[in-house]
Amino acid sequence: MDAMEAIGEPNRRRVVEVLAAGELSAGGIAAGFDISRPAVSQHLRVLVEAGVLRVRSEGRQRLYSVDPAALDEVGDWLEVQRGRWNRALDALEQAMNEPPEER
Repeated sequence: MDAMEAIGEPNRRRVVEVLAAGELSAGGIAAGFDISRPAVSQHLRVLVEAGVLRVRSEGRQRLYSVDPAALDEVGDWLEVQRGRWNRALDALEQAMNEPPEER
């Protein structure tokens, strides 16, 4: 699974949003969710495997953080889509501003 697919699920997007403020343990992440800890752990596993999150050990804790480089693919895709929509909307605006006899 790639980064785009991984963050396609709302709970996983929320994990990324939570971790944008800084690294946390799985328990710290799970505290902000209304789903079970095993479900949060599953989402963390998917995000780590997709390269969206990094994990490091500190003593007995595993600390998770966002890998910004992994989100570059998503950002690039969004930029392409934004350009397409802007061009389409500009063309629509131009067509709507033309006199009816020129359409």
